[in-house]
Amino acid sequence: MNRRWPRFSALLFLLITAWLLWSGLYTTLLLGLGALSCILSLYLAHRIGFFDEVFSLQVIPRLPRYWGWLLLEIARSSLEVTRIILHRKPPISPTVVEFEAAPRGPVGQAILGNSITLTPGTLTLDVHNGRLKVHCLTREGADALLSGEFNRHAGALTED
Repeated sequence: MNRRWPRFSALLFLLITAWLLWSGLYTTLLLGLGALSCILSLYLAHRIGFFDEVFSLQVIPRLPRYWGWLLLEIARSSLEVTRIILHRKPPISPTVVEFEAAPRGPVGQAILGNSITLTPGTLTLDVHNGRLKVHCLTREGADALLSGEFNRHAGALTED
């Protein structure tokens, strides 16, 4: 349990900070309810094993670089989808691909799937047993996804 205290404290700090910033109301009743909701969230996180398997702070320093790369991919993909939509006869070829996720843990796989979904022209349909199923607007988009760039970046973000 001693190993969990830093993780427990970090999550409690994040929950309280987020609640205070987003609430904007600081009456005694609401502060008490906020504290109760933070404690309940920590209890539930503990019960599902969040602190044993999922929680990792080593991702935080790597996030700005990953977000920068992801924003460029979103912009690039947005321009490509715009080009397809404005085409007289849209060159779409809907394709579903399935591939192995580079990140081994559930957090890394969730980040990978959500990053793919944030990119216009792609939608993560399923993540199961380390495999992702993704719908792509074009075959070229599917080939680009299968080239593994998303996988490499998400894997580098969440590696231990």
